[in-house]
Amino acid sequence: MTAEPGDGAGDEVAGRLSLRGRADAVLINRDFARLWYGQAVSTLGDYVFDTTLVLWVATVLAPGRAWAPAAVSGVMLAVGASVLVVGPLAGVFVDRWDRKRVMLRTELVRAALTGLLAVLSFLPTSALPTGVWLAVIYALVFAVNAAGQFFSPARFAVLGEVVPGEADRARAAGVGQATTATASILGPPLAAPLLFTAGLQWALLLNALSYLFSWWSIRGVRTAGQGHAAGDEGQAARLWQEFAAGLRFFAGNRFLVALLGIAVIAQCGTGALNSLNVFFVTDNLHTSSRLFGFVATAFGVGAIGGSLVAGRVVKRIGARATTWGALLVTGLLVLAYARQTEFLAGVILLTGVALPVAMLNTAMTPLLLEATPQEYLGRMIAVFNPVNELASMLSVVAAGWLASSALRDFHARVAGLAVGSIDTIFSAAGCCVLLAGLYAAVALPRGGTAQPASEPEAAAVTAG
Repeated sequence: MTAEPGDGAGDEVAGRLSLRGRADAVLINRDFARLWYGQAVSTLGDYVFDTTLVLWVATVLAPGRAWAPAAVSGVMLAVGASVLVVGPLAGVFVDRWDRKRVMLRTELVRAALTGLLAVLSFLPTSALPTGVWLAVIYALVFAVNAAGQFFSPARFAVLGEVVPGEADRARAAGVGQATTATASILGPPLAAPLLFTAGLQWALLLNALSYLFSWWSIRGVRTAGQGHAAGDEGQAARLWQEFAAGLRFFAGNRFLVALLGIAVIAQCGTGALNSLNVFFVTDNLHTSSRLFGFVATAFGVGAIGGSLVAGRVVKRIGARATTWGALLVTGLLVLAYARQTEFLAGVILLTGVALPVAMLNTAMTPLLLEATPQEYLGRMIAVFNPVNELASMLSVVAAGWLASSALRDFHARVAGLAVGSIDTIFSAAGCCVLLAGLYAAVALPRGGTAQPASEPEAAAVTAG
């Protein structure tokens, strides 16, 4: 029996269409798929980059030094400083410029900066004083993340342009959350063998290549291709006017203020959890610090699961209900986690905590996009992210101070339960998250979505 010409070709085309249909069901459309390709590769490169730098500073540049922890903390502070210093003004430029072009240029800048550090790392560590090495690392980490402050709001705005509708935007945010969680699981384990077998320079070159891949992927995204603000871009006074207009818009939008308040209250709890969890694992769960990596992996697995189901939950009950419901569930699970004394039970509960946290992050994306006109998206993110970062940093500082001074030797019995310093702080963190959930249930509008400011209102704010 002979096949007719084209029979095999028809089957092949049908197979391709079937695969394409399944891909579209997950990645929504071609433009979002290209955004996702770039995000997946560059985020994995970022985790390898961050972990490699921390390991290199701790084990190669300052091994056994009393100030090694402070040197490692300096890397984290450089990242936080870029958010607080550059983030607020970056949104003004993002709202002025073509968002796709901003993304392309910042990827090239980040690739060049990372490549420069890779070239310098070919020098032996003895070629420069340790202080100079640290200064160079801090400066380049600051610069790379400063460029990221332009990239993030631009990508957020482009996401709102290429993905319409609350349900699809929630799905897109869920895919992004799952991608970040997956990278957080895969990146750190790759960093250590890459550093100690191939060397720092190759890990840095890998990250530079990831930015170039992201640049190539973003090139194919179709956008409107125009800025959203008029006026002479060279006038500093005009920039400050637009920055002030963005602040006035944010402050005058009750929905955005409510979302920011919810996020800040929740950060008061999650910041403590992030900074003290390693001590909780060793002191309360009575486990070696060598197993702490399993805790991070468990959280990543939970985040992937929560991200993948978040879109369906938002479609069924709406983004508003998902937001306050996820916060309430998270707070209850954190309270339960604080009472654990066995490692396995703690890991299971922490995986459970990650599920609603990922759903919360996913649900807030369509709410923010719905509440903000396109011409203000950059400035909205430029307010939202730095305030969140500041709240997180203050939470970390407060939790560290309580654990190391005020509650250092705290032990008591409450209703027959033994309580100590770390679990008390975690219990307070759970209460903060519960408070954020209750506030969200009251403050967010019942309709489930926010209405952005009308065009005349937006114009009046800009003119003012």
